[in-house]
Amino acid sequence: MTAREARLHIRYSGWASQKLLDAAAALTEEQRTRSMEVSHESLQQTLAHIYFADSVWYTRAVDPSRPVPSPDDRPSMESLMANWPDLQRRWEAWADSVSDAGLERVAQFKLRNGASSELPVWQIVNHVVNHATLHRGQVVAMMRQLGAKPPATDILWYYREHQAASIAP
Repeated sequence: MTAREARLHIRYSGWASQKLLDAAAALTEEQRTRSMEVSHESLQQTLAHIYFADSVWYTRAVDPSRPVPSPDDRPSMESLMANWPDLQRRWEAWADSVSDAGLERVAQFKLRNGASSELPVWQIVNHVVNHATLHRGQVVAMMRQLGAKPPATDILWYYREHQAASIAP
């Protein structure tokens, strides 16, 4: 993975997550929190799980001093809407400054069970984007089950939107 690819994928992932956050905010609280027996119980909790993972991996790969929310938290939609964009800005600022060599750096961290682990940063970036994509797909399915029309979040839609706006991804 190159630094350019990391910037692209971090931006795409944030764009797609924001699309789903906005769509979820238009649903009723009952719809967002209804047990769907998929992924992390409800649509809102699945979004919260993506945010939690994005936070954990940012701390592990970029800023070990940044506090991480508890995986047991059940954040409100308002909390997700307020906090996730800031986290995304942090990821993008980091991606703007990282070099190809910086992606090769091996990040050392503790797993939730306390065990030590390490991964090259480029693998963390790949995981963050792929993990979010998996769970966003589950959120899309939940929205359909609720009778709501989900936004298009495939990377091709990201490319099209940015090309139409004459902005390089």
